[in-house]
Amino acid sequence: MTNKDLFEALNLFEKEKGISKDYMLQHIEKAISVACKNYYGGNDNVIIKIDAEKNTFDAKLIKTVVEEVYDPNFEVTLDEAAKINKRKRYNIGDEIEVPIDPKHLGWTSVSSARNVIRQGIRAGEKGQSLIEFQSKLGEIVTAQVERIDPKSGIATIKIGKSEAMLPKSEQIGHENLKEGDHIKVYIADVKDNEKGPHAIISRTHPGLVKRLFEQEVPEIFDGVVEIKSVSREAGSRTKMAVASTNPDIDAIGACIGTKGVRVNQIVEELGGEKIDIIEYSDEPEKYISAALSPASVCKVEIIDADAKNCKVTVPDGQLSLAIGNKGQNARLAARLTGWRIDIRPESGFYGEDEETEDENTEVTEE
Repeated sequence: MTNKDLFEALNLFEKEKGISKDYMLQHIEKAISVACKNYYGGNDNVIIKIDAEKNTFDAKLIKTVVEEVYDPNFEVTLDEAAKINKRKRYNIGDEIEVPIDPKHLGWTSVSSARNVIRQGIRAGEKGQSLIEFQSKLGEIVTAQVERIDPKSGIATIKIGKSEAMLPKSEQIGHENLKEGDHIKVYIADVKDNEKGPHAIISRTHPGLVKRLFEQEVPEIFDGVVEIKSVSREAGSRTKMAVASTNPDIDAIGACIGTKGVRVNQIVEELGGEKIDIIEYSDEPEKYISAALSPASVCKVEIIDADAKNCKVTVPDGQLSLAIGNKGQNARLAARLTGWRIDIRPESGFYGEDEETEDENTEVTEE
């Protein structure tokens, strides 16, 4: 049977949906088998030959040659066999290939076949989405905002040929997304369940900042400068620790760029989020001191190296700066370094009762 239109449609479908023609032909074969089983009383012993180059496929139902037919869905007589294939001599018990015309399969059978093909299309689209998302796991992609739910604020994002949901909690707090906006999102995870594959995307994940710097700073992309750690409170402030593998390359300077051009590009992408870039050190005292910038640190005392507890002394006038607004600076420093940081003023006097001391102790969030 020749059907040029069918193969042209499959070629177009492959181009637009990304689902291979071979995959769809497999489901068409399955659909014909289902249709035959429904129409021929359970006989699904079908041979299907497809030639994509010649735009042809041929379907035949296998029946047995018998002396007397009891079930015409499975059997033919010797006389019928001779008429079906005049070039071959059949004997009782032989099998014969009987040509099938899909037009004669009946509406119910054709409907079942269509359902099989639709299921194949959905499965193919799911597979393509899963492959597309998995290939971008841990990366950032530029995506388009398709629509915004007016009640929940959830944004539907178009990523390639697939869609993903960006919850309000994963959007930068002060940004106001609109339909048609092109934004960068981080693929944090990929899930596959009964509803199909879906990407967990975020604008608040620390990985977004890391990947933005990798794109903007050639030294990071080339491995000369390494991002050691990132802690972030999206929309407000980020701290990032970097180190250089080349003594002639200033890691912080490379990230900032001439006149701040590199870091400013990222700050703009993040809607004005402040970014503190500090130098990483294998020495905890140096690392913790740097992490508490812009505050000055007098001394870092390691209390328990295994538990990563330390006490930091800062000048009295730097206490508020070290702690930060609502404890943010100390909190980000603790997340960045992985240390529990107890911040105390140089004089040892807080100006309030001992309860204040507890408020100035930062516990690292695991």
